[in-house]
Amino acid sequence: MNREDFWEIVERSRAEVGDTRDAASAAAVARHVVARLTALGPSTAVEFQHFYEALNEESYRWDLWAAAYLMRSGCSDDGFDYFRGWLVAQGRVVWEQAVADPDSLAAVGVDPDDDMVDCEAMVAAAGDAHATSTGDREAFWAALEQTEGDDEPAAPADPAGEDFDFDDDEQMRARLPRLAAVYRPVQ
Repeated sequence: MNREDFWEIVERSRAEVGDTRDAASAAAVARHVVARLTALGPSTAVEFQHFYEALNEESYRWDLWAAAYLMRSGCSDDGFDYFRGWLVAQGRVVWEQAVADPDSLAAVGVDPDDDMVDCEAMVAAAGDAHATSTGDREAFWAALEQTEGDDEPAAPADPAGEDFDFDDDEQMRARLPRLAAVYRPVQ
């Protein structure tokens, strides 16, 4: 599997759902991903997970976390993982734009009253598919470990970029002006 294959699985799954902006629709994308990975077999699920982890590392950024914080009305560590699961469910174009410019998420059209922009099911999709294929949930983790290369870098301890106070309206408006206009409008 390569990056193109990863996104093809996601995009085909998205096509089954249509509008993926809310959490329920993003979870439906994840269910379709699980079905596709299950059909492709456990080794594909493991490969998919490796690419998912690589995307997670690329998107482990303070500025994207700030965007999630705005869109979710706060965002814990786990919440940021689930937000990035939602972001994958939005497809390659939205994901790439958001990683390059988190403020671009203002154009996605998420209802500002819906702070459930998350998809925990996407985080677990490969493991769920592997477990469905093999009947053994623990086998997934063993297979992941066996297929990791010795030269793979460890996941970063801290997000990339500059840390700043997400509760500081002035900083949020300066760094994410379009998202702040939607999620923290000036009264």
